[in-house]
Amino acid sequence: MILTKAGIVLAVVMAAGAAVAQTPDQIAAAKAAHQPVVVVTEKKQLYPPVEQAQADVRAALLLARKEHKRVILDFGGDWCGDCQVLDIYFHREPNADLLAKNFVKVNVNIGHEDANLDLAHKYGVPVHGVPALAVLDAQGKVIYAQDKEFSDMRYMQAQSVTDFLNKWKK
Repeated sequence: MILTKAGIVLAVVMAAGAAVAQTPDQIAAAKAAHQPVVVVTEKKQLYPPVEQAQADVRAALLLARKEHKRVILDFGGDWCGDCQVLDIYFHREPNADLLAKNFVKVNVNIGHEDANLDLAHKYGVPVHGVPALAVLDAQGKVIYAQDKEFSDMRYMQAQSVTDFLNKWKK
């Protein structure tokens, strides 16, 4: 169990196994067999109110310029189990350290895939599934935009997030 800052208990069941990169076929097989790597039994609030997104992105870009970092925009919703798992993986080492040293992260609430879609599309994220990430330079130029790469996060290992962060850090 993990105790969050807000004091809400987030129960997580972890499957045993080494932290290795998975192939798309391995992820599909785990999904077909209904064998998630992580099962989230209580969801925590990750995404701020929908109307906060524009201001949060502007603030992140200012901070990224000041700190010479990149920006990760995380499009999702609190209802999304895969978004919850991605958040868990972002807070594990070495991911937490990689994130803190190289990125400013912004959670963008897309409602039930009906809000902030203009912002997602502005940054090249089609939102066919969530979570969906965009990596920006400090000036707001898109370096990389995902489509559905992490939309099956509960069936993926934490190493996939580590690989992503290492690939897109400065």
